[in-house]
Amino acid sequence: MKVQDIELPVLRMPYPVRLNPYLSVLRKETETWAREMGMLAGDEAPSARPIWTRSQFRAMAVDELTAWTLPDASLVSLRLNHRFNLWALAWDDYFASAFKQTGDLAGAHAFTARLHAFLPPEPDALLPEPANAIERGMADLQQRLFPPRLAHWRQGLNRALARYVDAGVQELVNSRAGRVPDLIEYAQFRRESFAAYTAPYSVELATGARIPERIRHSGTVCALLDAFMDYMGLANDIASYQREVHDEYDVNNLVVVLETSLGITVEEAMHAAADLVSARLRHFEHLIRNELPPLVSRAGLDQGERIELETWLRGAWSFLSGLHAWYTGAPRYAPGSGAH
Repeated sequence: MKVQDIELPVLRMPYPVRLNPYLSVLRKETETWAREMGMLAGDEAPSARPIWTRSQFRAMAVDELTAWTLPDASLVSLRLNHRFNLWALAWDDYFASAFKQTGDLAGAHAFTARLHAFLPPEPDALLPEPANAIERGMADLQQRLFPPRLAHWRQGLNRALARYVDAGVQELVNSRAGRVPDLIEYAQFRRESFAAYTAPYSVELATGARIPERIRHSGTVCALLDAFMDYMGLANDIASYQREVHDEYDVNNLVVVLETSLGITVEEAMHAAADLVSARLRHFEHLIRNELPPLVSRAGLDQGERIELETWLRGAWSFLSGLHAWYTGAPRYAPGSGAH
């Protein structure tokens, strides 16, 4: 694949991609939900301004994204994660067209402030009346996020979503000012702007497994989660460089950050970005192989906790391999596709 005559580097992915058997069910449901929320053009859409045409919607290959990243999820869990993926992409594309392309910072602040009201910490919180497809989609998701089996992480997930939408405003501030973030700042910020903090919750929902509480907040596990999240957003910056930088004139991209910070060419920055992404994946593997086993022993995890940890890790591997397959195969990221 080439972008502006630059050969995109091939990112290493050691984990095999697998497909959830419920993919065909998602394909039957996906357009219906998007139309009901007003995201997709169609007679049934309650919104006068849908976010996607049918061709744009299909180019996203979001059904495959969900089925690749969560190959072992039950249909119920897969459906919920799938609608979250649709919502996150709808927010991204709507925010880009409504605010990033127009430079409307005041509108972005107002839009984001209202969204916070749809991310309540408690299940019985009263939500405002949705005014657009993004709010309608999140209101629908909130109704599905609060059954008792999800109560232990609903607050964390909504906090992660709040960080995601707030990061969109900061991206707009940077772009309006022509301010390219420095590398140290950007590495942390990208976890927020990619919604990477939601990914551990998706893995937990799909696998039914949690990282055991006794090691959850250890330095090793925190470093593991950081590396896991870094791969997602930083690899996406390589795949979406054409769309974000050349089509949307965005400065919030790892390739641009490296080009500016190091004073190198775009092609050199592209390969430096790939090296950094690969380094984060190697660190993820190193922690699992070399640092997690002694931590498990020191913490005295029992057999059930060890099995649960292994199950979660297998889910995380699948999540990364599924994202990699999507980045390299979805028309959304094909140069010149015109997909948004």
